[in-house]
Amino acid sequence: MNINTVILSHSMKQSDIIMYSLLRGLKKYLSRLSPRHRKQLSQKIAGLIYHNLSIRQDLARENIQRVFPRRSKLWIESVLSSCIQFFTHNLIQFIAFPHTWSNACYDIIGRDVLDKAIKEKRGVIFLSAHFGPWEMMGAWLARNNYPITGVALRQKNRGANKFFQRQRELSGARHIFRKEPFQRMYEILENREILVLISDQDARRKGVFVDFLGIEASTPKGAAIFHQETNAPMVVGTCIQTGLQQYQIEFLSVKPEGSSIQDITQAYTSIFASYIHHYPEQYFWFHRRWKTLPHSQ
Repeated sequence: MNINTVILSHSMKQSDIIMYSLLRGLKKYLSRLSPRHRKQLSQKIAGLIYHNLSIRQDLARENIQRVFPRRSKLWIESVLSSCIQFFTHNLIQFIAFPHTWSNACYDIIGRDVLDKAIKEKRGVIFLSAHFGPWEMMGAWLARNNYPITGVALRQKNRGANKFFQRQRELSGARHIFRKEPFQRMYEILENREILVLISDQDARRKGVFVDFLGIEASTPKGAAIFHQETNAPMVVGTCIQTGLQQYQIEFLSVKPEGSSIQDITQAYTSIFASYIHHYPEQYFWFHRRWKTLPHSQ
């Protein structure tokens, strides 16, 4: 038993330790594969998932149909299949960190937008969605000395949670967990650092309703509130996979039409939507994004 396992065993259940060990073993195996072999493995696994596991596929299919009502069933199935392939590969790439970074090529667009926002010295509210290889974007930011802290969802299995946390921290990125005191997030901005928020999930009745892909969607208010109270600039970051080990990262300034929470939230949500329309297979359609209905419905 190595020192990591000894440390973990004092704070985890047996099932947590087993999960952590399994993920470590999988990482060791995947790290030995070439990028092309990792891609081939992901395609095989994705094929098995698509044809044999129906978990959330009906939900994803329904979401795609709602957003693209004029598209054929064949097109919708193609997007769903490609989406499963994309995120299977995305997960494999993440588990194989840091070996994934070797020979990765990035086309960076709008870096001056992010640098200008940092120079305002009020911190930066960095917004992203469950779109594209977002973990690769986070790793690129941290490895290029951008002081990022992301707000992440704590996994129920503590072994998996620890593994994912350590994978993200390999690049120098830091993160805190949802439901931690808001003061921790304000401190990141006060320290003139970058607060990363993934802001495209259903926020239930606590959210603000904005148009997302043509449908009213409850959206978290947090980013807008931080902006209102700190005047920290807002930047949207997107990452698109354009080929094997080929990525395009783009930074865009958020420019709301008004100062209300709804105006601010709509501004960055519309940016997300424009990318999803162009690259639907790189969006995570498996969330219950439109679960909460507006009061009028």
